[in-house]
Amino acid sequence: MRIYSDFAGRRTRQIIADVAALVAIGLWIWFGVTVFHLVNGLASWGVQMEEAGAGFAGTMTDVGETLGGIPLIGPGIRLPFDGASEAGAALEAAGRDQQEAVLQLATTLGIGIPLLPILTILALWLVPRILFIRRAGRAREVVKAGAGMDLLALRALSTQRLSAIVDIDPDALGAWRRGDPEVVRRLAQLELRAAGVRLRER
Repeated sequence: MRIYSDFAGRRTRQIIADVAALVAIGLWIWFGVTVFHLVNGLASWGVQMEEAGAGFAGTMTDVGETLGGIPLIGPGIRLPFDGASEAGAALEAAGRDQQEAVLQLATTLGIGIPLLPILTILALWLVPRILFIRRAGRAREVVKAGAGMDLLALRALSTQRLSAIVDIDPDALGAWRRGDPEVVRRLAQLELRAAGVRLRER
């Protein structure tokens, strides 16, 4: 299977288009990764909130347990510190929630922003390239077949520009019906060239 045309001019254009498309896809992927990291950097606030909440809750718990051990007045003194510890735990949970929300947003933007441009590039570049490869492959198979030249000539009569057909022979259809070998060969060459396949002279 050959992925490029046998003709230098068209092959050069195909190679340039392939390189340009791959570079464009790579740039969009890089842009998406950059957006992800920039947005995900906002999660540092959530990390700080979580760490501050965890540290405050731990400190208040330790103080409450220490003061709670004082006879008679311990349980009463401990209550405010237990409440402060719960507030710290709430701050810690809010920090975790903020990190999760930022991660979801970063992932959505990192994937969503480059997705449409990449799909557009694939539709405008990859699909035609696949169709060309399939068409060229079928054309080569037809050339190898016994009646391949006649079939290619007939396809040229039905698909190629009228001006190109007339340049070969003003009565190209009649010549094809008569089996004129030169006209059949030139019509077949016309169709093969459109498919990017060079007719090998025997």
